[in-house]
Amino acid sequence: MLTYTEKLTRHAYQITPEDLETLRAAGLDDTGILQVNLIASWFNYINRVADGLGVGRATMSL
Repeated sequence: MLTYTEKLTRHAYQITPEDLETLRAAGLDDTGILQVNLIASWFNYINRVADGLGVGRATMSL
């Protein structure tokens, strides 16, 4: 699962059916795969938003 989420984060365009089969072989069904994908994608999205706004930087001033 961590290998999949790292690949989704760094190179989402390289996800293949084989990546999904690896998750299925580890015991995830399609609903589980969807949940992993949605959670990882949401965290990636919200981190981009925070980074783009400078959230957490000591010099940030809005």
